[in-house]
Amino acid sequence: MPKERKLHDQFFKKAKAEGYAARSAYKLKEIQERHGLLRAGMWVLDLGCAPGSWMQVAGQIVGRPSRGRDWGNASEDGRVLGVDLQPVSIELPECCRAVVGDVFTLTAEDCLRLLGGPADVVLSDMAPNTTGDPGGDHHQSVRLCRRVLELLPMVLKPGGGLVMKVFEGLAYPDLLSETQRLFGSAKGLKPVATRQVSREMFIIAQMYQGPAAHAQRVPRDAGLAPKRPAPRPGWASGGV
Repeated sequence: MPKERKLHDQFFKKAKAEGYAARSAYKLKEIQERHGLLRAGMWVLDLGCAPGSWMQVAGQIVGRPSRGRDWGNASEDGRVLGVDLQPVSIELPECCRAVVGDVFTLTAEDCLRLLGGPADVVLSDMAPNTTGDPGGDHHQSVRLCRRVLELLPMVLKPGGGLVMKVFEGLAYPDLLSETQRLFGSAKGLKPVATRQVSREMFIIAQMYQGPAAHAQRVPRDAGLAPKRPAPRPGWASGGV
């Protein structure tokens, strides 16, 4: 008999007690503890931001008072722009804004206009609307990640960082290799807060090499994708 899935585990209870929108807050917290991508004063683009837990964590780190750029009436230099198909209904730190949008129609120009300039770090907790087919869900997840990589030349500063979620599968090694060609370093991590039954993996990349690096990027999963024509993948909110 398959092991019962525990939805209300220690991280769910901890998130509720500490005021986070979802247990996924502790995934980003662990990534931050291990790699230190976020710092006070940074500008962050969060794709797949609903229900808002990653924005809460990022805002607490980057939104500390600092001189320099200003966002409306906020006194903080740092800022976080979140994008998701679903609206974010929770109260967010003052330095955070969330907009409703589709990553496949949202352009790099839109991101720059809404954020005010290129980001220091791009976060993606996006996941596809799962179908129950592990292979198909995996390839849809990889397509979401490749959309993130397509946006990077205009939305991420050279030297910047990236965190993106992907479901493990046949195309994962090639996606990781693609990301490594764009960054000084890139590696996978499965945070402790990830459920044991989950196939989630997070790619953490640092030292973005800039637009020129994309000329060397060649997607290599053509032979692994389903042979029948696939529609543009739908995607669900992040933050489970």
